[in-house]
Amino acid sequence: MEILGISADSVKAQKSFCEKKDFPFSLLSDESKVTIKAYDAWGLKKFMGREYEGIYRYSYLIDENGIIEKVYSKVRTKTHAKDVLADLVK
Repeated sequence: MEILGISADSVKAQKSFCEKKDFPFSLLSDESKVTIKAYDAWGLKKFMGREYEGIYRYSYLIDENGIIEKVYSKVRTKTHAKDVLADLVK
């Protein structure tokens, strides 16, 4: 099993975040947003009445054949690991 993260931040920003937070997973940089958009994880967001484009906090459970088993579109950071683990042991 492998856990990867991806964002539109630069490689330098990703590395800095991982070092600062002692993050144990690989984070990928997609500044061009090609992969992020392919996974429908980019679009219109709203904050304080303002609309803007940004990345959605989605997670995908992908099997060993590259098939998306489940999409988590309502990710809550406090419970997400437990949610995914529960789906893995089903």
